[in-house]
Amino acid sequence: MGFSTRDHWVWDFWVADDGELFHLFYLHAPMSLGDPDLRHRNARIGHATSRDLVEWTDHGVVLTPGEPGELDASATWTGSVIRADDGSWRMFYTGSNFLAPDEIANVETVGVARSDDLFTWHKLPDVRLSADPQWYELLSDGTWHEEAWRDPWVFRDPHGEGWHMLVTARSRSGATARDRGVVGHARSADLSEWCIGPPLTEPGAGFAHLEVPQPVRLSGRDWLLFSCDAAHLAGDRLDAQGGIWIAPAASPTGPYDLGRAELLADERRYAGRVVTDRAGTPWLLAFENAGSGGAFAGRLTDPLAFDQTGPTPRLADARPGDSDEETP
Repeated sequence: MGFSTRDHWVWDFWVADDGELFHLFYLHAPMSLGDPDLRHRNARIGHATSRDLVEWTDHGVVLTPGEPGELDASATWTGSVIRADDGSWRMFYTGSNFLAPDEIANVETVGVARSDDLFTWHKLPDVRLSADPQWYELLSDGTWHEEAWRDPWVFRDPHGEGWHMLVTARSRSGATARDRGVVGHARSADLSEWCIGPPLTEPGAGFAHLEVPQPVRLSGRDWLLFSCDAAHLAGDRLDAQGGIWIAPAASPTGPYDLGRAELLADERRYAGRVVTDRAGTPWLLAFENAGSGGAFAGRLTDPLAFDQTGPTPRLADARPGDSDEETP
């Protein structure tokens, strides 16, 4: 039944592939907190490995919050891992800094860690990215309860010229205050120096945030995968269901047609990621958001198969090994 731990809730995650093992990096917080809503203030990054995306070996914590005043003083949140040109690995993650224990006001900053083996990580304090007020909303603007600059997804330019980073962000202008969710963007030639640019989407698409964005290729074309819960829908989508969304894309860096975004999975599953197995088959992994009785489940799903026969990819309830046809 997917990946879970005995005493911790597990939610957002990302996967790196070293060619032999799939490396899962996951957010977790102790169930002893009592209230699962407190997990966000107590998140740590854990690590597990698998050969088949089904059976996982847990290796424990690899990244923890920093000291007061550092970008991740409160918690370490969602990110991505890529292999640099020198063979080492980089983890781009979200540093969360809550301003007070009894307030939801929160400043988010992208931090970086380095590893030679995916097991031991060292933070690189000189590399950090914050929301640029030329395009993006700041907490000091007073229009939202957080300074959104999180969930960095880093990938190589499709043409091999440097790197791109997609970020969950909010526009500083346009639409209503609620309807300003955008996909933030930054570029780098060396993974150290980054240039933050304008968002790749316009505000007013019906999302207060587009979480865990990931460009994916399914059904022979490009798509943007992201998540938005019902509580953060806006505009014409206010009465819609939330969950994992998929929108047509012209390329991995857009344009993304958010007007045609469709729900891939409802809110029982969240923070979906597409992971490709050794046979080149794409699978969706997500975390289980609601268990029995509506309580927070706090565990990851087994891989979910795609039906790519129609104009928009759909989920087919299958997992690796269910049949010869779908075995990785």
